[in-house]
Amino acid sequence: MTAIFEQSNVYTKLRDKAEAQLETGTTQTKGQWSMGVDALRLLHKLSSNPENATDALTLLHELQVHQMELDLQNEEIASNEQALVEELDLYRTIYDSAPMAYCVVDRDAVVIQANLAAAGLFGVAQAYLPGQRIDHFVNPQSRPLLRSLLQHVIQNRARDCCIAERAAGAEGGRLLQFQATLEPNSEHILLVCCECQHVT
Repeated sequence: MTAIFEQSNVYTKLRDKAEAQLETGTTQTKGQWSMGVDALRLLHKLSSNPENATDALTLLHELQVHQMELDLQNEEIASNEQALVEELDLYRTIYDSAPMAYCVVDRDAVVIQANLAAAGLFGVAQAYLPGQRIDHFVNPQSRPLLRSLLQHVIQNRARDCCIAERAAGAEGGRLLQFQATLEPNSEHILLVCCECQHVT
């Protein structure tokens, strides 16, 4: 009931705004529009008869108000779209330049997305990570532990963490802490990874 009331309220405000712009002559129609041939014929027919002239004017006014409402809706949609693009760019920048390593993996532990810090932590290019299994970046002994973490998070829809040893490279093995949680309304897993300490 509240949603219907809110929708009705939005429509009333939109109509009032359109009416006000028409009355004050401040309409700024940006869309390329024209009345259809049938509407013009009907208006001409109604206005030709003095008895129907008032109806013709009322109809013309309604058409103008309706067009103004459409123009206002299009302006609002364009404005909202621009705001969403800017917000998405902001969150993308925050995600990509975050100091912590973030990864999104699927149920099979395959990386879908990873930020620059994750690429640095695993010693690979960022573009290399999508499509790789996240457990390939830890040593073979730690892989079952990481896979178990992911399965536990999926099955229990709960946040959990584990510590695994990174696959040995030029710097030697290091302990990594993985914190995992399910994405809201998704089966993808969000992973936050950070280095703990050198393995002694």
